[in-house]
Amino acid sequence: MKLHHPGTVVALATAAGLLLAACGNDNPTAGLTAGAAEAGDLTGDVKASGASSQESAMTAWIAGYQKVQPGVTVQYDSIGSGGGRENLIAGATDFAGSDAYLDEEERQKVTEVCGPQGAIHLPVYISPVAIPYNLEGVDRLNLRPEVLAQIFDQQITSWDDPAIVADNPDADLPALDITVVNRSDDSGTTENFTEYLHEVAPEAWPHEPGKSWPVSGGEAAAQTTGVVDVVTRTPGAIGYADASAVTGQAAAIGVGEEFVEFSPEAAAKVVDASEPADTGVEGDLALELARDTTESGAYPIVLVSYHIACSAYDDPERAAAVKDFLSYVVSEEGQDVAARAAGSAPISADLREQALSLVDTISGDGR
Repeated sequence: MKLHHPGTVVALATAAGLLLAACGNDNPTAGLTAGAAEAGDLTGDVKASGASSQESAMTAWIAGYQKVQPGVTVQYDSIGSGGGRENLIAGATDFAGSDAYLDEEERQKVTEVCGPQGAIHLPVYISPVAIPYNLEGVDRLNLRPEVLAQIFDQQITSWDDPAIVADNPDADLPALDITVVNRSDDSGTTENFTEYLHEVAPEAWPHEPGKSWPVSGGEAAAQTTGVVDVVTRTPGAIGYADASAVTGQAAAIGVGEEFVEFSPEAAAKVVDASEPADTGVEGDLALELARDTTESGAYPIVLVSYHIACSAYDDPERAAAVKDFLSYVVSEEGQDVAARAAGSAPISADLREQALSLVDTISGDGR
């Protein structure tokens, strides 16, 4: 089928901070020369939008890639995973950033712009979903999955509830109302968090996983930075957010008999134990995460953020630019850039090899 790429981007605001022209005091891309094509060979533009969780990593990837291919302009609009997938399906962007892979309905729709083979998923960004909280004087907070679920379902409404006290005997927990802060926009982070609660605490969490927050009555904020901002300025608040944006207090989560704090290494343990998802695309790298793991030291609330690209483009030059940028992102150098800029966990060498092979299957013949 004939593919199309529009000259303008629907609902894609120009993100000046993410337009390829990175500079600043910190230079996570210094010394990098990696790229799939010969340095400086390519020209063109690549447009993408999606997950706010990837924002810091994307800024670093774009800056690093410009050093390799200064003739290629890459733009990324951090509008949330749902918006990114919608833009890809509408043919408004070249690829999407998303904290969740395309569902069955989306996979069918995307064939209209990507051809009969649809789209591929590249896991490019592994990060814990942290549970930030705001309790003065409480430097460590342990939360078992069932208690966490009851808090976010607003069944537990005060910080001195016996269920919380039981796992925090040394903490001075106040008689303070809990303010739950959730995403107001459709979010892959929400989908990952609700999948975790549904998997590990089904009796305490009666809601189906989804990209929209299912419980009314809390505080809602747009995107990752919005959630973190509300939690930071609201005593008694608790939320969920990509760990790259969380610099203050965050809960340790019950795993087996342990309570585990978030870290890139702890999140990577969950990914390594996960199985491929069935998307109908041979060699696709969407993952069914092992959220119910009891492995020692594993942090179970984790997101894998994808770059979702067409299997085929109608313009060979555009396909070459997309392939080259994606190859840079999954390269060892690209993953190191993201780790330093955003604190993410680099993908494993085996997963990198699979990702590069999958990128190589992208065609530019529109069929």
